[in-house]
Amino acid sequence: MARANPFQFAQQVRAEVAKVTWPTRRETGITTVMVMVMASVFALFFFLVDLIIRFGLETILRVAS
Repeated sequence: MARANPFQFAQQVRAEVAKVTWPTRRETGITTVMVMVMASVFALFFFLVDLIIRFGLETILRVAS
């Protein structure tokens, strides 16, 4: 692979950045809301699973003692 001088490198970086399709403000907002919703759903799911496991373990330990 040939090494480029700093000027050529900057030109190549500019050319690659020009090819990027940036999301719109609306797309960014929708994606942000969806991430927050999914994080909340997973947090609730793991909270409920933890509650069930804790209840089961407490029941087993109560019966065993």
